[in-house]
Amino acid sequence: MKAFRVNDIFYSLQGEGRNTGRAAVFIRFAGCNMKCSFCDTEFNSFTEMTADEIVKAIADYPARFVVLTGGEPTLQVGEDFINLLHAHDYEVAMESNGTLPAPKNLDWLTVSPKGKSISSVRQPDEIKIVFESEESLNRILTDMYPSLDGNADGPLLFLQPCDTGDADRNAKIMSDCIDYIERHPQWRLSLQTHKLINIK
Repeated sequence: MKAFRVNDIFYSLQGEGRNTGRAAVFIRFAGCNMKCSFCDTEFNSFTEMTADEIVKAIADYPARFVVLTGGEPTLQVGEDFINLLHAHDYEVAMESNGTLPAPKNLDWLTVSPKGKSISSVRQPDEIKIVFESEESLNRILTDMYPSLDGNADGPLLFLQPCDTGDADRNAKIMSDCIDYIERHPQWRLSLQTHKLINIK
């Protein structure tokens, strides 16, 4: 039986993107295929768990909304696992860097591109880009999505100011991000509200 490398399972509120504020069970998978300088997640440690063990571990939480995150969950999660969660009446969202195909049967897919081409196997429901500067954003957009206009048939578009750990730099990034969105209103601001209210 397949064993998943699970870094953490916890219950909290979704802090980012369209689903901000929703109570959710987070399943954080270990391992990632990228090394981002601003990553704030320690995802290398893990416990091996079967799919049934994971379902049992989340059964007592009252929310029926599950967020699969990492690391990079597409390294481990396929359609069979999503089907199992659906069979237990869960709505399933995934947060991915978009470098690998995501399961087609997800209820919600957030892609947060980090500098590589996004797989076109399944269109994301939202794209959330970590904003460091307009220059770095333009590089990502040129490489991946040369024309994102926020139309009704496309993904929701979010910019999330990068948390560098430096208050002065963060203030400049926030100001530049807001200015960019005012000039490009197809984008929306996403804040890491879980950090702002000091929850996991």
